[in-house]
Amino acid sequence: MLLLALLVTVLYAEFARDQLALSQLSGYVIGVGFVVSLLGSVLLHELGHALTARRYGIGVRGITLELLGGYTEMDRDAPSPRVDLLVSLAGPAVSAVLGAVAVALTLALPDHTVANQLAFQLAVSNVIVAVFNALPGLPLDGGRALRAAVWALTHDRHRGTEVAGWVGRIVAAGTAGLVAVLTLTHHLAPLALPLMLLVAFTLWRGAGQSIRYAKVSRRFPLIDLARLARPIWPVPTGTPLAEAQRRAEDARTGATLLVTDSTGRPVGLVDPVDVAAVPVERRPWLAVDAVSRSLSTLPVLPVGLDGERVMEAVQTHPGAQYVVTSGEDVVGVLHIADLAQLLEPDRKMNT
Repeated sequence: MLLLALLVTVLYAEFARDQLALSQLSGYVIGVGFVVSLLGSVLLHELGHALTARRYGIGVRGITLELLGGYTEMDRDAPSPRVDLLVSLAGPAVSAVLGAVAVALTLALPDHTVANQLAFQLAVSNVIVAVFNALPGLPLDGGRALRAAVWALTHDRHRGTEVAGWVGRIVAAGTAGLVAVLTLTHHLAPLALPLMLLVAFTLWRGAGQSIRYAKVSRRFPLIDLARLARPIWPVPTGTPLAEAQRRAEDARTGATLLVTDSTGRPVGLVDPVDVAAVPVERRPWLAVDAVSRSLSTLPVLPVGLDGERVMEAVQTHPGAQYVVTSGEDVVGVLHIADLAQLLEPDRKMNT
């Protein structure tokens, strides 16, 4: 982020010095001002998305701000193509309005003045943000609008995401090709080449993530905690680890050890990662309590949750293990690796 801000500052400072015949220091000051205006433009753009989402009852967790763009994290997807379209276009609309106002100020102010240059900065910032984000490919706002259109036509949100993701890859490849041509024909400064290629790479990566998410989300209905959760085997507190493992293997293959107190109440879950770190020769002398985690520290998933609610819970409370309950009873343990394998069966997972 800092290196990118420095690069933009240097590029714009050179441009400002040529336009206003300023000193080197003054050029850098205006270059920094351009970076600040660009960040402010991105923030206002994202606030357009956030406030529109809240208008339609979609919660907003936060806004991630970067120099090349931002991201508004919402707590759920849009309920309909219409809402998805409105939320998508709200950001570019804000940028377009700000850009139009700044253009009017630029034309009204005297040429070759600092005030004119500052207005020009705002105009350029917002026009760039508005026009670039209107391109029809994810992760850009135009891609989200395209997704909404395909969703409305096919009644399949996942297909809309896939189509917009592949178009996003075309946009990314086209951006890289255009940058190369402009550089070779000396229409683009060589110093700007890394910045523009970074933009193209960011688009390509975002488009790929969108395509991947579409494929994964198609499998959300397959999530069934009753079948996916690994079984448990209760062992009393103080039981030697080797003895607890022997009992679990004799009774049920693959069961996760659940530590219970003297009344039979579950109090902890044995962590397989911690168990693997204990040498075999030490396991007869080490109690299960030493390699267990308190149930109060683990996220809980009711067994009846559907796939989308499970994914929301996992995203809100990231972890390696989740306690699956039925009422007040612990009925199993969901391992995040098992969930990942279900959602992406063709992807190699680390176990």
